[in-house]
Amino acid sequence: MVQIAERVTPRPAGVRTLVLTVAVLALAAVVLLSIGFGSNRISLGGVLHGLFAYSGTFDDVVIRDDRLPRTLLGVAVGVALGLAGALLQAIARNPVADPGLLGINHGAAVAIVVGTAVFSVDSAGQLVWFAFGGALAGTVLVALIGGATSPLRLVLAGVAVQAVFVGVNQGMQVINTHNLDRMRAWLVGSLVNRDLGGLAGLLPFFLTGLVLAAILARPLNTVALGEDTARGLGANPALVRVTGMVAVGLLSAVATAACGPIAFVGLMIPHVVRALVGPDERWVLPLSALLGPVLLLGCDVLGRLLGSPGEIQVGVMTDVVGGLAFVVVARRLKAVRR
Repeated sequence: MVQIAERVTPRPAGVRTLVLTVAVLALAAVVLLSIGFGSNRISLGGVLHGLFAYSGTFDDVVIRDDRLPRTLLGVAVGVALGLAGALLQAIARNPVADPGLLGINHGAAVAIVVGTAVFSVDSAGQLVWFAFGGALAGTVLVALIGGATSPLRLVLAGVAVQAVFVGVNQGMQVINTHNLDRMRAWLVGSLVNRDLGGLAGLLPFFLTGLVLAAILARPLNTVALGEDTARGLGANPALVRVTGMVAVGLLSAVATAACGPIAFVGLMIPHVVRALVGPDERWVLPLSALLGPVLLLGCDVLGRLLGSPGEIQVGVMTDVVGGLAFVVVARRLKAVRR
């Protein structure tokens, strides 16, 4: 298997603490930017007033009814995608494992489209079950086709599976023209016009995924030492991997059900985190959860700025940024093998 920790050494505790502090500050900053930027730009003072001293002004209403729900959703989805990517890379021991890149998110999307078009399901709490099943189906297909020994083969398998899922999605849209416009916007990956109340049914799945990820941090470190060593230390590698894939499926399902299939967040963030703090999953997982929303909300804000007075959907922006990052990762892997 490909070892993702090649040439990555542990960092001193002081460096890790500094990275954690910067990550928290970056998240706070991007949250304020997300609330303040849009077609109607609101100053920092206006943002703070709308959050803590609501008085019903136009800016206050925009913040409470539009920007704040959108930002909170972006934080939750960013956490889910960052964690899912970090878990998947640790489980597969493969540096290009990402739920979006490998078709897992598109598997969830296909299941949601089928649930909506065929079974007329419109509740987020019900659709997430379809998404979870689709995500696991995508995972199994990619694993069977691509294996885990070659990053290139895994990517090719993911691209092939994703192409099939995209084709099924497009076919379902043609058959069911009633939901065509709504599904098209959702399949691009968007944080726009999402009702947090309607998404409350996703919360138990999201929290379960977070708890499983927290439980797995130390066992993943043990499994990384090798299966024989892990068993000698009391770990069960098979159970760790199965539990990890359940967590990946849950987090991917929640993110996809909430705002559509978004790729590359789970690829980029774990690489950045491991370069900063080393391979210890006890640091990689929480920092991926912190920096995932930083990237997602940053891309969302950038899409609003570049598309003004309209906006470019966040799924498009992450594809652009992530495509460039994938080239960097591929070149880095090539350099490591030399």
